[in-house]
Amino acid sequence: MENIINTIEFLQQQEGYQIFANFIYEFGFFLFFLLISFFVGRYTPFYVKLIISKFSQKPLNEFYQGIIDPLQNIFRLAGTLILWSLSLNFIRNYEGLYNLLEFIIDLSLIIIIAWLASRLFRQIIIIYGINLIQKLGKEVDELLLVMETIVNVLIGFIAALAFARRLDINLVGLLASVGLGGVAIAFAAQKTLEQLLGTCVIYLDRPFIVGEYIRLNSGLYGRVESIGLRSTKIRLPGKGTLMILPNSMMANIEIENVTRGKKVMVLLYLDFVKTLEDSEEALVQDVVKKCTNALFGIDPDSTRVSLFIPENQQQTRARVTFFILGSNESSIKLRKRLLELANDNISQQLTTHGINFAMQEPTIYVDSPVTL
Repeated sequence: MENIINTIEFLQQQEGYQIFANFIYEFGFFLFFLLISFFVGRYTPFYVKLIISKFSQKPLNEFYQGIIDPLQNIFRLAGTLILWSLSLNFIRNYEGLYNLLEFIIDLSLIIIIAWLASRLFRQIIIIYGINLIQKLGKEVDELLLVMETIVNVLIGFIAALAFARRLDINLVGLLASVGLGGVAIAFAAQKTLEQLLGTCVIYLDRPFIVGEYIRLNSGLYGRVESIGLRSTKIRLPGKGTLMILPNSMMANIEIENVTRGKKVMVLLYLDFVKTLEDSEEALVQDVVKKCTNALFGIDPDSTRVSLFIPENQQQTRARVTFFILGSNESSIKLRKRLLELANDNISQQLTTHGINFAMQEPTIYVDSPVTL
């Protein structure tokens, strides 16, 4: 009760009233701009499109739909956080509250921008990188996925540097001191560090994850129960016992991932504008098989081309089926992008021989287990 009375007396004084009024005024503006920032940030993709159009005279539909459009939600979030960060200037006089909110918003902003940079690089690789590599006459393979991982690590490192700079941490001095101490520790705990390094390799390369069935070169087969800092636990079927293996060993042996042994069946239809002659049908089969079998990640000799005339129609239709091999979502997505390029190649080759067709959309993808 006494504290309430003291507060009322303080507010009744002119100086106390002025301080309270300033707080209400500044905090009110802060909340108002937070709300405005939320609505303005939702139009960040539109602003990005306007900025790009100012510096580019080329049509932007393909670039926007391929790169920006799939990432609209991340752009909106990044734009909103940037505006929120600017809105903090209204409460700069209230150091405690300002420092707390600045820390939270800056950390969130750095994470979102790093995530956005990673996704942008991935979209650029999928949309433009594959075309560029093929124009250079190089083979498109899993190296693209390795490159993506390396770039993501660099983005994460730069984000960590930015956050350390935000906290005024001398990261160079810290790394130098840690490095000197690390040399001494390395000799004393060589085996432990070897196991930890093996853990890092497993988490980065991800040859298996928890829940997958694997088979080692020694013949050991089981389900991955957990991946710890020093060891991997594998549940053996039948006996139900738990095999514990050092991560340093798991990172240096051949591992057959049975769970990822899957392939995706691709089914697409080509509708020709006329009834094909026998020679034209043979040409279609040859071109389609060569273009699909030349793709990286296609099950060799799995392409089947069936030509027929549908009921109540006079034009030839081709049903093409083949299998895409892949171990994860990224590799499957890469192969689907290659398939789009192969479709363009098929169209160009057949058009030069006077054979025109329309491809039915969408292309059908069906998961299918690999025969072990």
